[in-house]
Amino acid sequence: MGKPIRPQRRGKGGSAYRSPSHRHRGGVRNPRTAKAKGVVAMLDDDPGRTAPVAVVIYEDGHRENMLAAEGMYEGQTIHVGEDAPLAVGNILPLGRIPEGTAVCNVELKPGDGGKAARAAGTHAYVVSHGEKTVVKLPSDRFISVSPDCRAVVGSVAGAGRVERPFLKAGKVFHARRSRAREHFKVKGVAMNPVNHPHGGGGHPHVGVPSTVSVHAPPGRKVGRLSPQPKKGKKNRRK
Repeated sequence: MGKPIRPQRRGKGGSAYRSPSHRHRGGVRNPRTAKAKGVVAMLDDDPGRTAPVAVVIYEDGHRENMLAAEGMYEGQTIHVGEDAPLAVGNILPLGRIPEGTAVCNVELKPGDGGKAARAAGTHAYVVSHGEKTVVKLPSDRFISVSPDCRAVVGSVAGAGRVERPFLKAGKVFHARRSRAREHFKVKGVAMNPVNHPHGGGGHPHVGVPSTVSVHAPPGRKVGRLSPQPKKGKKNRRK
């Protein structure tokens, strides 16, 4: 009898497969207030994210984390609201942002804090305005959202993260560990039978016939064909 395979163990949960959330910066979202003004106190790294995080202190003393846009700096003044100027880092409703502007951390519903275009180096585009605002996502998909949904002007910072080499395998392991992802993956056919249903055997097999029937129609009769009966001469009685 075998044991649960690795995806099943990860799905069940546990400390071995859980992201170390005690090292994360916490919630990163657009402010809940409709109109505010604050100052970027610090730009910090979040191990659980690909993009840097900006710590903003608003006029009422409230501190909140937001995704840092490309070009933001410490000491920068952040404006939130309909009357905010169109500058990198400011948060405006999509209905107030001109067409063709690059935005990030786009809200799909008004007040949800931002759900789309949050990865490092990504951004969306405001395509058109009307009863609904059409936004082009980084995946080239078009969505229609309410003009009251807010977004950050600019692109998410950290676009060059993929160009920096890790140099050591341990760095890759810990980087993916912070996001609850596994780095080393072993094929099931390379395991033992006790570890995976595809494991064991004299040759790599996947638990189901991998050959193609000799009676398969053209187009499917490719790859390894099923064993055919011997076609030698039959022994005849003399």
